[in-house]
Amino acid sequence: MGRRTGGLVVDLALWGVGLVMVAPLVWLVVQSLTAEEAAFALPPRWVPDPFTLDNFREIPGLIPFGRMALNSLQVAVISTAGSLLVSVLAAYAFSRLSFRSRDGIFMIMLSALMVPTQMTVIPVFVLMRNLGLVDTLAALWLPALINVFSIFFLRQYFGTIPRELDEAARIDGAGHLWILFRMIVPLSGPALAAMTILTFELSWNNYFGPLIFLSTPENMTLPIGLVTLQSGQSGSSVVVFAAITAVVVPVLVVFLAFQRSFVASIASAGLRG
Repeated sequence: MGRRTGGLVVDLALWGVGLVMVAPLVWLVVQSLTAEEAAFALPPRWVPDPFTLDNFREIPGLIPFGRMALNSLQVAVISTAGSLLVSVLAAYAFSRLSFRSRDGIFMIMLSALMVPTQMTVIPVFVLMRNLGLVDTLAALWLPALINVFSIFFLRQYFGTIPRELDEAARIDGAGHLWILFRMIVPLSGPALAAMTILTFELSWNNYFGPLIFLSTPENMTLPIGLVTLQSGQSGSSVVVFAAITAVVVPVLVVFLAFQRSFVASIASAGLRG
């Protein structure tokens, strides 16, 4: 009885914390669907009254929202898919192959996690300029292909997969790529889902990179567009809220699509090596 009561208290506490965390997002969506003259009422309303979609209809007239959304989607998809491919190959090499100075190279690579992005932006900018990629979307997704944390995370997860499976596959004549993509990758679904969520969210919400590398309005992404909308909008905060809602929704969809695998990866990976 005492254990059941304790579990009920924990559940209620978690529900309470969850509601507190979700409330600002719900309020944001409600305000974006409420007419401007009725928004920001006190006490707060949790149902749009009166309901309207006019706030969303005004966005394209203020910023090229559709173009910015396509740019953000292109950068996020290429960054996510490309970094996962590179990370899978690198993680397999660090976890399964034996080569000279493997551990030393891995430790040097991990040290990059301690370097702030702002300290590396100048050499990256010079590199992109020399490649002729400044003010292009490639300047955003090309550096994102190397994701040190993703390599580290997948390397640790691959280490939890028994090596006996590799040996059995080699006896049957399998090579490294067959073992990686036909055996290890299918067994690493939860870890790959977790990295998909984190990488997509990081790229979708990236503001610093587009601010440094992009200058043409046609190449701008949504984070830059939101700042432009907020600074140029004449007092209509509900339109800004509508734009923020439209930006947040894709990230929520990605998370909801992969949440089970994300939780499973956190629960089972253990980050042991």
